[in-house]
Amino acid sequence: MIAMQYRFTLPADYDMDIIRHRIASKGHLLDAFPNLVFKAYLYADRADGVIASSENAYAPFYVWQNCDGMNAFLGSEGFAGLTRAFGWPVVSTWSVWQALATEDLGRAITATRETIAVEPFTDLTALRERETDCARADMQQSGAFAAVVAYDPTAWSVVRFRLWADEGPELAAGQHKYRVGHVSRPGIGALLSEPSEIAVPKP
Repeated sequence: MIAMQYRFTLPADYDMDIIRHRIASKGHLLDAFPNLVFKAYLYADRADGVIASSENAYAPFYVWQNCDGMNAFLGSEGFAGLTRAFGWPVVSTWSVWQALATEDLGRAITATRETIAVEPFTDLTALRERETDCARADMQQSGAFAAVVAYDPTAWSVVRFRLWADEGPELAAGQHKYRVGHVSRPGIGALLSEPSEIAVPKP
């Protein structure tokens, strides 16, 4: 599985209603996209005191079942239209270590994303186990609707992504918070292991 995100930083005086309208009118277009587990349509508004963002931004987050789905999307007219509207983004990708979700992830209100550096000679197996335990704790104890942990062995970093039922936790250093406008989740049903939880097996 592959996690993916790109982020467009928008002008300070940008009308964020444009982004909200874009999500409302186009979000459903990926509701049945092949090989997509889920896409969270995320944005940050400087005027939103809960998000506490210093920038306006549009920053969707994806989990793909495989590279075929990701490649199909990046080669699609939909992505081409996005680049014509906002420019050519840097697309970050990570190999998924663990992804968990509930059936209610479509009702998420906020999302957090945190990136942490992996120090040289780190025991990656132990790190993966700790991050997986952290993801499970956020699901079971903190009320997250979804928890994804993934890593980038090129930049040696780990990303922690969460979808929250409410305003979510206070921002920590190195963490971004977003509003969730819509969640497309065509691949969720196939991964349902229990009535209340979806578990993506270790690769």
